[in-house]
Amino acid sequence: MVRPPTARSAVPGVGRLGLLEPTAADSLHQLGWDNVDGVPVLWALSRSPDADLALATLIRLRESLADDWAELDSAIRSDTTLRGRLFGLLGSSTAFGDHLVAAPAAWKILRRKHLPERDEVIADLLDAVDARPETGPNAGPMVFRAESAGPEAIALLRSRYRDQLMLLAAVDLATTVENEPVPPYQVVGRQLSDLADAALTAALSVAVARVCKNGPLPVRLAVLAMGKCGARELNYVSDVDVVFVAEPADATATRLAAEMMSVASSAFFEVDAALRPEGKAGALVRTLDSHLAYYKRWARTWEFQALLKNRPMTGDLELGRQYRDALMPMVWAASERPDFVADVQAMRRRVEDLVPADLRERELKLGAGSLRDVEFAVQLLQLVHGRVDESLHATNTVEALTALAAGGYVGREDAANLTASYEFLRLLEHRLQLQRLKRTHTLPAADDEEGMRWLARAANVRPDGRQDAVGVLETEIRRNSVRVRRLHAKLFYRPLLDSVARLDSDALRLSPDAAVRQLAALGYAAPANALGHLKALTGGVSRKGRIQALLLPTLLEWLGDTPNPDAGLLAYRRVSEGLDDQIWFLRELRDEGAIAQRLMIVLGSSEYLPDLLINAPETIRMYADGPGGPQLLGPQPADVARGIQTAAARYDDPTRAVAAARSLRRHELARVASADLLGMLEVPQVCAALSSVWVAVLEAALSAVIRASEAQRGAPAPADMAVIGMGRLGGMELGYGSDADVLFVCDPRPGEDETTAVKWAIGVAEKVQRMLGAPSTDPPLQVDAGLRPEGRNGALVRTLAAYQAYYEQWAQPWEVQALLRAHQVAGDQELGVRFLHVIDPIRYPAGGVSAEAVREIRRIKARVDAERLPRGANPATHTKLGRGGLADIEWTVQLLQLRHAHNVPALHNTSTLESLDVIEAEGILVPEDVALLRESWITATAARNALVLVKGKPTDQLPGPGRLLSAVARVAGWPTDDGSEFLDSYMRITRRAKAVVERVFGGD
Repeated sequence: MVRPPTARSAVPGVGRLGLLEPTAADSLHQLGWDNVDGVPVLWALSRSPDADLALATLIRLRESLADDWAELDSAIRSDTTLRGRLFGLLGSSTAFGDHLVAAPAAWKILRRKHLPERDEVIADLLDAVDARPETGPNAGPMVFRAESAGPEAIALLRSRYRDQLMLLAAVDLATTVENEPVPPYQVVGRQLSDLADAALTAALSVAVARVCKNGPLPVRLAVLAMGKCGARELNYVSDVDVVFVAEPADATATRLAAEMMSVASSAFFEVDAALRPEGKAGALVRTLDSHLAYYKRWARTWEFQALLKNRPMTGDLELGRQYRDALMPMVWAASERPDFVADVQAMRRRVEDLVPADLRERELKLGAGSLRDVEFAVQLLQLVHGRVDESLHATNTVEALTALAAGGYVGREDAANLTASYEFLRLLEHRLQLQRLKRTHTLPAADDEEGMRWLARAANVRPDGRQDAVGVLETEIRRNSVRVRRLHAKLFYRPLLDSVARLDSDALRLSPDAAVRQLAALGYAAPANALGHLKALTGGVSRKGRIQALLLPTLLEWLGDTPNPDAGLLAYRRVSEGLDDQIWFLRELRDEGAIAQRLMIVLGSSEYLPDLLINAPETIRMYADGPGGPQLLGPQPADVARGIQTAAARYDDPTRAVAAARSLRRHELARVASADLLGMLEVPQVCAALSSVWVAVLEAALSAVIRASEAQRGAPAPADMAVIGMGRLGGMELGYGSDADVLFVCDPRPGEDETTAVKWAIGVAEKVQRMLGAPSTDPPLQVDAGLRPEGRNGALVRTLAAYQAYYEQWAQPWEVQALLRAHQVAGDQELGVRFLHVIDPIRYPAGGVSAEAVREIRRIKARVDAERLPRGANPATHTKLGRGGLADIEWTVQLLQLRHAHNVPALHNTSTLESLDVIEAEGILVPEDVALLRESWITATAARNALVLVKGKPTDQLPGPGRLLSAVARVAGWPTDDGSEFLDSYMRITRRAKAVVERVFGGD
């Protein structure tokens, strides 16, 4: 027998309603809603953001109302507006649920048809403490005196404030349950700000009653709202920022302000006066003249930015208006200040740094693509253009965006999209705060599915047929965050480009003056020149010009964060023009974000790299990331060296061979310098790579010249030749600005005349020097043989026997010291090794260096310290010869090698850093001293390399505080743009290393 289908009950069960608590069915029965008459109520309850929470709170509310529950029950069944407000509120906020349970009669407030006007809200809060208008000489329309000013005032004000806040929240949340109108974001923000004004007006009335008990108010006190309250876009739960102005600013005025803050903080919300002059360290109350004096002389740019949102809110409104009228002209002139850009950028970085790394993706207020990005962008554009356009003098973010679009500073579509994203993010912020009436801006964690589901329902986010509500919410959060990031760039840069490019006929265009103002505010020191570069890049109607116009908003933003955006933009123009025939260039920038961003960082930071990149453009493609990480780190120095030698060996003509070696060197320098500047390589890796490429070029040039000579002679070379690296080349520790110190050695082949062989070898060496040192757009290739016997007066090339005879008989202590870094680098390897065996007894003498030689080395070191430093150089910041610089560390290591290498074979090492490792391992110096020497050497080398990368030419002197020093600091790896901090750190490190140097050289 087939059973007939069971008829589906007209009354939905708890499962269909989404109720999960085991007690849900019993609770519905207690309320009398589990029947046909209660079905509309049940479905409404199911739409509450948290139906279980709402139901549990309704049970508590029924118990509190007792016999009065019937009235609320009847209203819930018949009044959909009330039902939507109540269920939306109770399912969204435990705090308001507790408030209603504690004061159950307050539910009737939710029946009010419309939100109260500002004056009505003020009157309601004042009525809570029976406040009356103040009389006397300092009376005013917003100055009152409370009749109830005792301890009970706090509770009275808190309850009345919470009732008003509850009504607004209920109206705001009703749409999640019933088909109620959605209050616009700006309405909610204005209502919250009006409520804050009313709250502080009531708090001031209590303060007046407490402080001025025995007579009328003796002072004028104005309270100015700042921040979101000043802009009338306040959150549900937020500190309210204020500034006080008083006449006179005496003890009474200070007590009034402090008492008002105390009352308000106890009854409503935290009141914060930290935006006053000198912050929390400054006087709480000042006169108008005192405020003006501070802002004229001491105020930083961010303080004027904060003043954009000032608004007289309560107290003596006339005095508040005088304050605003006096200060706003200074606000609109702030963009003319010389430190405008640096201050605004520093403030932006401080805000971003406030967010812990693990919360950045969940932070609605301060993270990337957040509310602060929108507010920062809008305020900066207001400051830039508001000086000449009064239509931008708005305090509210959305109103200011509207004015910027109307004035032609932002595209209308962009303004609309940014407004929509801003309002969406503020909606989420409001819902998160309503849950427990706690100040928060943080989304639930990724694994908090329940929290995200509640937030989606509270924000009225619905499934879209492909994703559930949580999926839709997560998609919307990502979409809006990305949109804010993109529009943040376009707000600044697209109007500039539209002003100089031939785009759509209805495109936004800034006037030339406005474009120059905007570029100046973004950090360009020569904005007129920058505008010319933009015109050149986007000019014409070619496809490349259109692609440039699409790329440049983002490229300019990245350039704006570099040490020298002017030079970077010029360099980008030069690179673009130099690669005009390379169809891949703009495509790579468009399609590979990593390439574009890294290129802008490089061009805005370095004068060394642009020419290299123009002549070695394939390096730009290596700015992309590959499967194993940045492609810049792919090539290995040994492979590059083999490639240079192989390429040069293909040519019989030495000129072409050297050109091939130079070309590959150019690519390698561009790669290494780019990776270094982008923070991908450590100092030892940079030095090793630069040394390797130098050795490879030397080898290639020497081999090419010898091959050509043999072809010309029609016979094999009369001698073997080797190149011995000296100094940093011998230690494989070259920097960007280092020459190649070398010795040339030859050994006549059997049967060859020594004189002829030496003459031939000198000709080869001279040609190698000449060809490598020929003028070029590349960084120079100077081969310096000045460390040879008898210096520049001696023969350029000697035989192995001649070197041996000289060093055994004539070697001076400084020459022996120089030999410590001698190492075979090019030419005949066997001959080079024989040379090293010849000099080993000289540089590592049995029993160690003599006491007399040590004294001589100390004398020479003292002379170097006294005489070699260039005139005008600062000995504290000269990276090579200054205090604790490279020479100090290297001389110290070399003295220790001379004294200990005969007993410690591991000290037979040409590398400074590797020798320091041995010195530590053998206990020659204590680890702490070695660490100081190592850190100083690395710091000085990094600074010296950074100087070359930034300035484009060799230099050893760190600049004084300023833009150049900040650029050097960033390239040298300093974590912030504060060049002064970098300089302090450099001098501290080198000073401590110098103390070790002095102990070693002054010891026995």
